[in-house]
Amino acid sequence: MIGKKARDITTPDPECIQETETLLVAARRMRDLDVGALPICGADGMLKGMVTDRDIVVRCIAEGGDVVAMTAGSLAEGKPVTIGADDSAEEAMSTMAKYQVRRLPVIDGHKLVGIISEQNLAQELKDRKVGETVESVTEP
Repeated sequence: MIGKKARDITTPDPECIQETETLLVAARRMRDLDVGALPICGADGMLKGMVTDRDIVVRCIAEGGDVVAMTAGSLAEGKPVTIGADDSAEEAMSTMAKYQVRRLPVIDGHKLVGIISEQNLAQELKDRKVGETVESVTEP
C-alpha cells in the first residue's frame, strides 16, 4: 500500500450522467453498466456530484417524484467530495472515512479520471486499514 496513489487504485474512465439527463436515463445507465452510482457532470465537463441508485429510490420515487422529469443535476448537492489523482491511497481511505462516502471521485486538475470504491480498496490494498475504513463509512 505504501507508495500507491489514488490513480493506481481507481476504476478508470468513469461514465458520467449529464446534469440535464433524467433519472430514468441514469437508472438505465447504471443497469447497463452494472454499477450503483454515476458521477454527475455538467456541460462544462466539471463534476457536479454523484447519483446513486439509492438516491433515485429515496429522493425521487419514494417522494412521489417522476424519474422521467427529474434530472440528475437536481440531486447534486454542494461541492462533491473528491481526491486528487496524485494523493496517496491512505489519503483516499481517510477521506472516505471522514466524509462517510462509499465512492470517491478521483480528479486530475479539473478532469474526472476515476472512481475509488470500497471494492477497489479491498482488492488493491490488503490491509487492516481497509476494514477500518469500510467500517467507518457504514456507521449509522
